[in-house]
Amino acid sequence: MPKQVRIVDVGPRDGLQAEPATVPTEAKVELIHRLADAGIPSVEAGAFVSPKWVPQMADSEAVLNTIKRRSGTVYPVLVPNMKGFERAQAAKVTEIATFSAASETFSQKNTNCSIAESLERAAPVCAAGLAAGMRVRGYISCALGCPYEGDIDPAKVAELAGQLLALGCYEISLGDTIGVGTPSKAAAMIQAVAREVPIDQLGLHFHDTYGQALANILACLELGVATVDSAVAGLGGCPYAPGASGNVATEDVLYMLDGLGIETGVDFAAVVAAGQYICGVLGREPTSKAAQAYLAKAA
Repeated sequence: MPKQVRIVDVGPRDGLQAEPATVPTEAKVELIHRLADAGIPSVEAGAFVSPKWVPQMADSEAVLNTIKRRSGTVYPVLVPNMKGFERAQAAKVTEIATFSAASETFSQKNTNCSIAESLERAAPVCAAGLAAGMRVRGYISCALGCPYEGDIDPAKVAELAGQLLALGCYEISLGDTIGVGTPSKAAAMIQAVAREVPIDQLGLHFHDTYGQALANILACLELGVATVDSAVAGLGGCPYAPGASGNVATEDVLYMLDGLGIETGVDFAAVVAAGQYICGVLGREPTSKAAQAYLAKAA
C-alpha cells in the first residue's frame, strides 16, 4: 500500500465534456482555481479536440489562457492529433494526454479509427510534446470492459500500455470507462499490465456505474499503484459508452484514502466546496456520498 497517492482531478475536462449543456468559460476557470487551491496536484483543464464533436471543450484555449497557474499544480489537456497539439502549444501547456482503447469496436465508435491507427496518430503528438519539453500521459479506455465487446483480455491492455510507454508516456492511466470492473478483475488487469509497465508508472481512471470504483481502487492500491484519477462531485460519463455513469468522486476517494492513513496533500473540505460550486452551476446535487454526508453533518 503506498504512503502517498497523487490525485488527478479530471472533472473540468472528462466531467464537463459529458454535460449536455456547455458550461460557461468563467465557471470552468473558477472550478479549476478552486481545485488547485484545494491542493489537487494535477487538474485536467481542457481538451484540444474538434469543437464539432465535443462542443463542450471548444473554449479550452480561453480557459488555459485565463487561469492563474498555481505553483505545484499541473494543468494537463487532452490532445488527439497534431492539430490539437499545435493549439495546446500555443496555450503554453506543459502536460498533454494522448489516448487509445483496448477495444477495437470502442475505438471505432469513439474516434473513428482502429487501435493501430490511434497509436499512429499518437506517435507524432508524443514526439512533438517531448521535443517541446512537455510531459506526456497516456490513457487507455475500456481496460476492464467494453459496452460492445464485453470483457477485455488483460493481456491486450498490457500490450497497449507497453506501446504507449514506448511512445514516451511517463504514466499510463487505465480506464474502466463503463464502470463494470470488480476488485479481482481490476487486480488481475493491473498485475498483467505491470509486466509491461512499472507499477509506479500506472494510474487508475475508474467510473462508478456499478458502485465498485472505490473497491477496485483499493484492490489496485494494495498492488502499489499510487495515482488515482477522479472527478469532483462525481462528474462525467461517456457518450459512446451506453449506461456509463460518472467518474469516481474525488471526495469519496479522499475520504477513503484519509481513512487508510494515506497522504494526498488535498483539503477535503475545499474539494467539497468546489463540488458544491460546480453543481450549483449545473443545477444538481453532487453524486459523492462523502460530500453528501459531510454537507448534511455540517448543516
